[in-house]
Amino acid sequence: MSNEFEQASLDYHKAQGEFDTNGKTGTLLTKACSTEDELSMAYSPGVAFPCLEIEKDIDKAYDYTNKGNLVAVISDGTAVLGLGDIGHLAGKPVMEGKGVLFKTFANVDAVDIELNTKDTDEIINIVAAMADSFGGVNLEDISAPRCFEIEERLKEICNVPVFHDDQHGTAVITTAGLIGVLEMTGKPAADLKVVVIGAGASGIACANMYKALGVKNITMLDSKGVIHSGRDDLNKYKQLFAFETPDRTLEDAMKGADMVLGLSGPDLIKPEWVETMSDKSPIIFACANPIPEIMPPLAKEVRPDVIVGTGRSDFANQVNNVLGFPQIFRGALDVRATKITENMKMAASRALAALAKEPVPEHVKKAHGRGDDMTWGPEYIIPSPFDRRVLVYVASAVAQAAVEDGVARVKDFDLDAYKAKLQRLADHLDGKI
Repeated sequence: MSNEFEQASLDYHKAQGEFDTNGKTGTLLTKACSTEDELSMAYSPGVAFPCLEIEKDIDKAYDYTNKGNLVAVISDGTAVLGLGDIGHLAGKPVMEGKGVLFKTFANVDAVDIELNTKDTDEIINIVAAMADSFGGVNLEDISAPRCFEIEERLKEICNVPVFHDDQHGTAVITTAGLIGVLEMTGKPAADLKVVVIGAGASGIACANMYKALGVKNITMLDSKGVIHSGRDDLNKYKQLFAFETPDRTLEDAMKGADMVLGLSGPDLIKPEWVETMSDKSPIIFACANPIPEIMPPLAKEVRPDVIVGTGRSDFANQVNNVLGFPQIFRGALDVRATKITENMKMAASRALAALAKEPVPEHVKKAHGRGDDMTWGPEYIIPSPFDRRVLVYVASAVAQAAVEDGVARVKDFDLDAYKAKLQRLADHLDGKI
């Protein structure tokens, strides 16, 4: 990154005017408080009435407070972006950024909370104690394997959805892309050979979603090479992917592979290895940022039929978590879900895959500067983050799945009415209404 961009980013995060504040988020008041009557309702004595209603029925907190549109973004700063363990406060700009994305893409309010502890039990106790204040909890940038236990135990304890986006966000988006490619190529999921480079939170979550889709043959690699049944240095999460295989290196594993998912580091995939992949439209999701495991032009030079996605916005098929977590929480919040189930995540993936097949609006094409080539196919298997229909498709699918799974508190859910409401929200966020 240039020094000019670095300075511009630093300036962006500082106050721009006399009454502005530093950082990226603040408080937006939703009720007026400019008269004596309004003051008496905002606080004492009028505020006592909703308090008493909630005392009688705790679910009334959704009716009389912001709980139903509020997410806690919680981190201990141990796995921030690609920067690693930089400390809880050093991660705060990222957590504020998540709040910006929640509000921008789904009108969800978010509060960032940075915990000055790395103790697993302490984190669980703190989050569990405060969870009822929110409609949902988004865990963020917590290192593996601690993040698995933290999420698992909190999901058992809390009465609101707990979602670790580092695990499930990339899984939802890449699964959507995989669903599209399977339909495009006619390959059955059960026949695929999938290679996952990186056995951290995201890699394991992705592999689990591929298994749910029907994939049976998954080879996973960590920093020491292929995870196989002969290794005795694996934690319990990696052990789930330890199979008997002669493969020991990435080069070995990529031979005949139908799909490679990269969640590791730059330039790890050599072009000659891409040549050895399966003979019909292999898939590479090279998600290392800013430099992927292999650059798309390099992969296509040796295999013109390869379908490539990256984490970058300047290439086709961007794997961008903003296509997932805001809309997933929007759907979960709107039906007052108690958790986010596997079915809800898969519903989000299928919704994204379905949207990718729809004609792309002109304003979305202009935002990308790609013209008419944004049609369903190898260069367009994942929808654009600028397409507001993502909100309608994903949130409605997640909400419906929550109802079907019996984790929604809302009764008499009307899917068509909810889709219409989401469309109005999408229009509002676009400034149309």
